[in-house]
Amino acid sequence: MEISSLCRRWLEFAADDLTAAKHLLSLYPFRLEIICYHCEQSAEKMLKAFLLMHDEEAPRIHDLGELCRLCALKDKGFDGIAEDCSRLTPFGVRVRYPEEIEVTEADMHKAIKSADHIMDFITHAMTEEQHEAQEQGMTME
Repeated sequence: MEISSLCRRWLEFAADDLTAAKHLLSLYPFRLEIICYHCEQSAEKMLKAFLLMHDEEAPRIHDLGELCRLCALKDKGFDGIAEDCSRLTPFGVRVRYPEEIEVTEADMHKAIKSADHIMDFITHAMTEEQHEAQEQGMTME
């Protein structure tokens, strides 16, 4: 199973968002909301890339729980990242507005950990599927 060029772009953007979140930690004072937002964006793009790899549309939603549920229809292992997805979902929209959400430093560290976990899980799942498809002689564009 090969990953399409569109799927690769989603994966690159996801990696860029997570890199940006971690880079913002080096700036002082850092904006907790912006770091959490990039963590949510990274996870959202990873989930959508997984769906694209399976010839599914990347829905125009920001609910990571729903995206995770859609991915779990393809791979039950996604149930293992459902809590991380739920933790990050509020940071996709609500942190864009000053009065919407209060973010603590502990929330920020959990967001980074959750985004890392989601990135690692999906990267591993996609790699495993590619290997299985190669063993079966299949490709997917």
